[in-house]
Amino acid sequence: MRQTARIISIYTADISGVCSALFELGGMTVIHDASGCNSTYTTHDEPRWYDLDSMVYISALTETEAILGDDDRLIGDIVNTAGELSPRFIAICGSPVAMMIGTDFKAIAKVVGEKTGIPAFSVSTNGMHSYLSGVSRALEAVVKHFCRRDTVRSKDLSANIIGATPLDFSVNGSVESIKRWLAESGFRIVSCMAMGSDLDHISMAGSAHVNLVVSYSGLAAAKVLQKQFGTPYVAGVPFGIGFADILARALRSAAKSGKSSMPCADRRNVSGGELAVVGESISAGSLARAVEAESGRLVRVLCPLETTGELTAEGDILIPDEDSAARQFTLAGGVIADPLYKPICPNGVPFYSLPHEAFSGRCYRKRIPNLINRKLKLEGAI
Repeated sequence: MRQTARIISIYTADISGVCSALFELGGMTVIHDASGCNSTYTTHDEPRWYDLDSMVYISALTETEAILGDDDRLIGDIVNTAGELSPRFIAICGSPVAMMIGTDFKAIAKVVGEKTGIPAFSVSTNGMHSYLSGVSRALEAVVKHFCRRDTVRSKDLSANIIGATPLDFSVNGSVESIKRWLAESGFRIVSCMAMGSDLDHISMAGSAHVNLVVSYSGLAAAKVLQKQFGTPYVAGVPFGIGFADILARALRSAAKSGKSSMPCADRRNVSGGELAVVGESISAGSLARAVEAESGRLVRVLCPLETTGELTAEGDILIPDEDSAARQFTLAGGVIADPLYKPICPNGVPFYSLPHEAFSGRCYRKRIPNLINRKLKLEGAI
């Protein structure tokens, strides 16, 4: 029962992560789940829903089909719909019910691809993991299926942005600011996975000199590109002025040397009692480094989501459940986190509100700040 959240919210699930990553790429995404479940994604996890067209569908799995099975109906519906819409690709992902009945998504995707002549693949999801897992697997699949192997390195200095979705960056201009910062730092942007770039741009990702990974969800795709094209990657988000300069130098160094680096994790060891940032490891680590660079305050990361050791600094703590988070908050000299964490923050510990779309959805969307390449201010402690 330790994993039960009694007070705070939970993060967006892997299913929505898949939909978010593929939203702008011209494909058809099918969630194999009961009718009505798609509303959670469209109303809480996808701020682009009313402004951009996308083919995101649900299979309307019935109780009878779950018990007796009827993959032919699912395949038929996908094939017929694809025939009408002509998507660039077909992605099929699962839900808790589909997991429990043992749906063979790889086989279904293979049959769909053969019947339609459209590239089709499955993304392994079950609704039991966070959005990072879904985005990661979706972007990895896109890179493996659509990045051209015959690309050559561009003559001008260039980069891909990998791991950008509204779940981490909302629609407040942050991704556009990252692109502008990269351009000002001397890089031509080949593609942004997956906001503002179509499948044709992403297919040329192998021509870039370096990849900027802005979320853990982009790490798997960056490693595939490194293996296929030898492209190094740099993990970090250009928060603040000081860290943005550090990150720009790291990108230029990686492009020249071919060696990957993780500036977001290059921080001093903090054992407790100082400021704590809660969130996804690359974003939170970058913000911690930015605060450290601009104020001199020691900061550590409390990470409630999937990550890997190369993205964490010594002293960072994983907080996989509500009890762990509450315990670490008592040791902090201040907490930067989504407002929905405030109820478990002890009285007397300064709390700095930083809404995260993947945690509080649309509740605080208008209060999400754009911190890209801007001077940071720790204001509004409550």
